[in-house]
Amino acid sequence: MADRPYVALALAQVRSQASYRVSFWLDMAGNLVVLSADLMAMLVMFQVTDDLGGFSRPQVLLMFAITAVAFALADLAVGNIERIRVYVRTGTLDTVLVRPLGVLGQLLAVDFSIRRLSRVLYAAVILAVALHAAHLAWTVPKAVLLLIAIVAGALFFAALFVASATVAFWWIESGELGNIVTYGGRDFTAYPMSLYGAWFRRLFGFVLGLGFISYYPALALLGRPDPIGLPDWTGWVAPLAGPIAATVAALIWRTGVRHYRSTGS
Repeated sequence: MADRPYVALALAQVRSQASYRVSFWLDMAGNLVVLSADLMAMLVMFQVTDDLGGFSRPQVLLMFAITAVAFALADLAVGNIERIRVYVRTGTLDTVLVRPLGVLGQLLAVDFSIRRLSRVLYAAVILAVALHAAHLAWTVPKAVLLLIAIVAGALFFAALFVASATVAFWWIESGELGNIVTYGGRDFTAYPMSLYGAWFRRLFGFVLGLGFISYYPALALLGRPDPIGLPDWTGWVAPLAGPIAATVAALIWRTGVRHYRSTGS
């Protein structure tokens, strides 16, 4: 199989991280604390108001949960690509380029972090609670939409990780920019778009496409019309944003690799 070397590299990383058991479990617990803090921040807001942007707590929790699961999956799979600026600065990327394997696949495998699996499991629990609290009128199309929306959302966030990391080929200290796009994008999609101002909504929701990760799929699942005014079918086609973002990110990545020049270090 063509992906066997990458799997072997990733498994070697898992064994290495698991060998230091105290550090491994502390890292797992630390990841849970981070996600718990985000959830608590959202719940605290509902202590002073009954709705956010016209949506109740269970409805906002559903958007939060879809975002949390999608982001956690993307973070588990490709989140370590944000370290590429370190590889460029130290010259480690040069050693990767001379190997007869794909550059992106190697970078993802050699620094694979299994501790991020705790975020996926915790986010899945939040999603289960949110689906129960929202009292959805389940149908087969809605169940399929939920699964596709999560996969497409993960693909979208993975594209954000890769595209923002590619900037390091031209601007090594681009870490903060990447964090704005990835973690800022996660925070934006965790809440209803009707909560934001018009220009903010147009830029991040529609131009960058972040509104199609959880907001519109959640509207379709809830059977609610869009307060902003887009037609009801928008939620059913919103997952298409994932493959589109992945295609754009792949083109940006290929351009970055082709224009990379060794640091000489």
